[in-house]
Amino acid sequence: MTRRLLLALLPLALLAALVTVIIRSGPAESVRGEDYPPVERLTFQRVTLEPGFIVVNVLNDGPDAVSIAQVQVDEAYWTFTADNGVDLGHLGRTTLRIPYPWVGGEAHLVKVLSSTGTAFEREIPVAVETPTPNARFFGVFTLIGLYVGVIPVIIGLLWFPFLQRLSVRGMDFLLALTVGLLAFLLVDGANEGFESAELLPESFQGVVLFALAAGGAYLLLEGIGAWLRSRRRTAGEGQAGWVLAVLVAVGIGLHNFGEGLAIGSAFSLGEAALGTLLIVGFTLHNTTEGLAIVAPLAREQQRVSVADLAKLGLIGGVPTIAGAWLGGFVYSPVWSVLFLAIGVGAIAQVIGQIVRHMAREGSVARMLATGPVLAGLFAGFAVMYVTGMLVG
Repeated sequence: MTRRLLLALLPLALLAALVTVIIRSGPAESVRGEDYPPVERLTFQRVTLEPGFIVVNVLNDGPDAVSIAQVQVDEAYWTFTADNGVDLGHLGRTTLRIPYPWVGGEAHLVKVLSSTGTAFEREIPVAVETPTPNARFFGVFTLIGLYVGVIPVIIGLLWFPFLQRLSVRGMDFLLALTVGLLAFLLVDGANEGFESAELLPESFQGVVLFALAAGGAYLLLEGIGAWLRSRRRTAGEGQAGWVLAVLVAVGIGLHNFGEGLAIGSAFSLGEAALGTLLIVGFTLHNTTEGLAIVAPLAREQQRVSVADLAKLGLIGGVPTIAGAWLGGFVYSPVWSVLFLAIGVGAIAQVIGQIVRHMAREGSVARMLATGPVLAGLFAGFAVMYVTGMLVG
């Protein structure tokens, strides 16, 4: 056992020695020479507004050290303090506090200059005081989460009695409609995720992070689905519709967490004014998600209690509130990418589950080519597209 462990550790020890030699000898520095200009990449992680202050969190994303020399706000130089100093190595972070009389509702431009004269800038499109964790803002975010996530999903669940009275062809149409709704969310979430990933510092490899997190979420839900099905078989119920409804609710809940994250971060960053029209748009958009949750239950003609429907609604809707809290008070670009990726992976897994559930023993391709299914897919896309226009 000891000999086997030594054989396993030997390559790692040699690799560590090689990396140490490379770092100490600095072959890249020898090639570049002393006159080669440094590679400077300073990224803005977050800009927040406090009464009389602009607070800027920056990160050195480049391979060379960066020294912050000056700060400009609206083309004027201003004094500042840095909590972690002004000399930043690779992935070094610091927070700059700039005493500046910003004006609410107006735009401001913050520019950070390095010791070499390189300028890095960030625009504040609409100056709004950044919310701080207190009872008032927790209440506001909770109320918005209820309006946008919880109540619309629960309203959508009320279609369950109607759905139980549909014919087989009607249910095929409805499940296909559900797939269309979820496919729209998948494309929309992936688009938002890749856009957010591109905004991350290059060192974080945002696109790779997004893809790995989405794949991990997909595999995790596959495992959860298998566990739920085994529990149902053990209990002797065999209710595949309930398992699928839970998975749909989980997938939608993860997507709505990312939606809440976007709402909270919009408040936090002062980059969007969430008016009544936007909240109404999200409400209409998310009502169809409740329909997607109960469709598998209706096809199986299962008896479901009001309490069970309420649980499904809470699973799908409450994450919106948690996302709004997280986005509003502890916004992080990395977390935003991760949660968007998790939502995308979850929805992809749910779409696969529904398609397999619809096909049963038949061919998936043959099932997708039927009239009710094609009509349902088209209707699902159309509904989400039209309601999505109210949000965007």
